[in-house]
Amino acid sequence: MQLQMVSVASVLEAMGYEMKVFSLEDGPCGNIWRAIGVPVSILPEDTNLPISVDWLDYDGILVNSIEARPVFSSLLHEPFKSIPVIWTVHEHSLAHRAKEYNASGMIQLINAWKDVFSRANVIVFPNYILPVMYAAFDSGNYFVIPGPPSEAFSYHEDVRISLGLSPKDFLIAIVGTPFSYGDNLMEEALVLQAVSPLLRRYHSENSAQSELKVKIFTGNITEKHRMALESVALSVGFPRGAAEHVAAEDKDILLRTADLVIYYSCLEEQLFPSVLVEAMSLEKLVIAPDLGIIRKHIDDGVNGLLFPRKNVGMLAQVLLQAVSNGKVSISGQKIASAGKAHAKNLMASETIEGYAVLLENVVKFPTDALHPLTVDEIPLALKKEWKWHLFEDVKHLHHMNTSLSSYKILKKLEQEWHRNQMENSSLSTTKISDTFSAIAWEEQRANEVMDIKRKMEEDELKDRNDQPHGTWEEVYRNVKRVDRLKNELHERDDKELERTGQPLCIYEPFFGEGTWPFLHQSSLYRGVGLSSKGRRPGADDIDASSRLPLLNNVYYRDILGEFGAFFALANRIDRIHKNSWIGFQSWRGTARKANLSNNAEFAILEAVQSQKHGDSFYFWVRMDQDPRNHTYKDFWSFCDAINAGNCRLAVLEAFQRMYGVHLDHDLDSLLHMPNDGDTWSVMQSWVLPTRSFLEFVMFSS
Repeated sequence: MQLQMVSVASVLEAMGYEMKVFSLEDGPCGNIWRAIGVPVSILPEDTNLPISVDWLDYDGILVNSIEARPVFSSLLHEPFKSIPVIWTVHEHSLAHRAKEYNASGMIQLINAWKDVFSRANVIVFPNYILPVMYAAFDSGNYFVIPGPPSEAFSYHEDVRISLGLSPKDFLIAIVGTPFSYGDNLMEEALVLQAVSPLLRRYHSENSAQSELKVKIFTGNITEKHRMALESVALSVGFPRGAAEHVAAEDKDILLRTADLVIYYSCLEEQLFPSVLVEAMSLEKLVIAPDLGIIRKHIDDGVNGLLFPRKNVGMLAQVLLQAVSNGKVSISGQKIASAGKAHAKNLMASETIEGYAVLLENVVKFPTDALHPLTVDEIPLALKKEWKWHLFEDVKHLHHMNTSLSSYKILKKLEQEWHRNQMENSSLSTTKISDTFSAIAWEEQRANEVMDIKRKMEEDELKDRNDQPHGTWEEVYRNVKRVDRLKNELHERDDKELERTGQPLCIYEPFFGEGTWPFLHQSSLYRGVGLSSKGRRPGADDIDASSRLPLLNNVYYRDILGEFGAFFALANRIDRIHKNSWIGFQSWRGTARKANLSNNAEFAILEAVQSQKHGDSFYFWVRMDQDPRNHTYKDFWSFCDAINAGNCRLAVLEAFQRMYGVHLDHDLDSLLHMPNDGDTWSVMQSWVLPTRSFLEFVMFSS
């Protein structure tokens, strides 16, 4: 699959897409990505570690392999839930494990995978059998795009021995569709009957001590099917054991050891059979029925041999021409060589065009953005071949690809599930023990409760007789005081107490669980959740929506952004903020590693405590260091560039509404920002006195 992703990415870059690769491990393909100009970053492989990537920097995400499951730990939550995700799944392992999960009652694991599959906008499979295998996770987002051929590699003679073959045996591989249907057995029987004349001729012409063997690979097979086929083989003249089925896991070995491959299925398919692509790439002579999709890629007598689908008996004549003197004929060898050359770039254009069309329909660009080329505008030279030349120095590409389909991620998730089950079991046992021990004290406690109630009633009656009546204003003030104390107690913990002696508190506005890895845990910082959902458990985060109910409206929350946190804090700020200085730091600045370092934290605290610069404004995410401002544009030009060209217009209209000033619609009438070598802040990452912050909020509102 690395070949596919590199080939597709090369064309996408030529179309105008900008790409970056995130990998769970640094393998030999990392240098290939860097060679084509795509930067590579390594993510933590541990499923328990958070993925610290700001996915909002990207318009879409291409995920390759189920091994990338840890990435979805953040993509499943806000603010990353709306980013388009296209996930390519080419492994069978999860589909096989899903059956075991159902049988073992591991429903939580199945539901977790269902959530991940439904999160992706599109799940891409390289063939039509995988969507059937993954039907349990289908949420209506499955799509099929063909993949590249496998890399051919040599095999040892031990492999032939594992199939019951001697080094001199001539092996015919009979393969078919992985789908099971009613005519499977009949078609296999007809092919065996067509091969039987070759069996008789093989023994008469072959003087060496070798035999003709037939191995059949098909989809799901029952014992009844196996026995029926064995009877057919014996009836057409095959010795016992000369024609037999092979297990599904031996398919690759079968294709690599076969001398000739026959495709027997006469069922029309939507894609060119992947088993034929693999056989041709291994330089095997391929014989197949003249189905429409097969005729599209195989030219009879040039890169393969065809027989009429409605006359399987013609297969016998084709076989007699293809085999001579106990081996593939000279003409057959030439056809096999041509087939290998043809298969090298087979399905390349279909795959590249498929992903390009998918991106066009899934990824939405701003109206003012420079759109990439369309599928019709891709030069033919770019999409007609796979990038094999980039992998010349990479050995065992096939083994590297299959290692990705290992059960590594599945084993980790299963271990976590078993560990959680054990913890839950121990908790349940503790609860049961507590319940039984509580029964012995139930009667005693009931008596104590009755005594307490009786005493409380007596005290209340006494208070009613002695308590003087107050005014309604006093009652109102007492009630508000109690409510205020409840709110303060609700938002206070140990970190709040630590902040009491500090002159500064830096607030970090956030929205959703996806931002948690970017928030700090020290007492210098405090989170401000823009929504009541997605607050960190056990943290003393402030619920901005409860202090400013306007944020419960999604429209206003999105429009205000981090300014919503400013307004929420400024609303009766003395109830939650007791420090003389206040600061804010954007979680996106932390994602870009532009947050305060430890040394910077000490420096700013020292400056604040010593009043070194008086009433000052400190910031640390500078415009001239922003990666989006690589051309060092001036303030207004850069502001327009990152706000879809609407920055000046928005400020102009705001000035007119706020001050009633009728300025010219010419944007040059705006205030000129100084350009004297200093710089500007581009994110909400700054510190200033609390008094100045309140003035700023009053001005902003």
